[in-house]
Amino acid sequence: MSLDWVADAMKKTVPWVSTAGVEFLEVTSTRVTCSLPDREAHRNHVGGPHAAVIFGLAETASGALALAAFAPEMARATPLVVRSEIHYRKLALGPLTTTATLTRPAAEVTAELDAGTRPEFTVDCTIHNAEGTLTTELAVTWTLRPNRT
Repeated sequence: MSLDWVADAMKKTVPWVSTAGVEFLEVTSTRVTCSLPDREAHRNHVGGPHAAVIFGLAETASGALALAAFAPEMARATPLVVRSEIHYRKLALGPLTTTATLTRPAAEVTAELDAGTRPEFTVDCTIHNAEGTLTTELAVTWTLRPNRT
């Protein structure tokens, strides 16, 4: 099943994605890769993207992955962020690329939803600069909240 629609959905429903210039390079049900151009308006006092911009890039990729992995469940559940933890490893300069990876099989998460629980799942994100150097790591824990009927 093609997941090309995920990038369009993110750009239409999350205005920041288009405003910031996030581009989707790869979207699968287990991995999403996004890029962000180097823009002067995004920079902080040391010349790199502001921490909020870096976080936003990775969180966007994690959200796209949640949508791609659990699209069949969207009629009955809403994905929501529960918590996140970010580690800034090296000063990020220039354009950035993030890869978000699902840390456990979607089928396990769906089985928990089927069993009547509110499952949680984590998406790990790595952010690299144009030279391929790891600059940031982010773990985003999501839940699938059953929709009220």
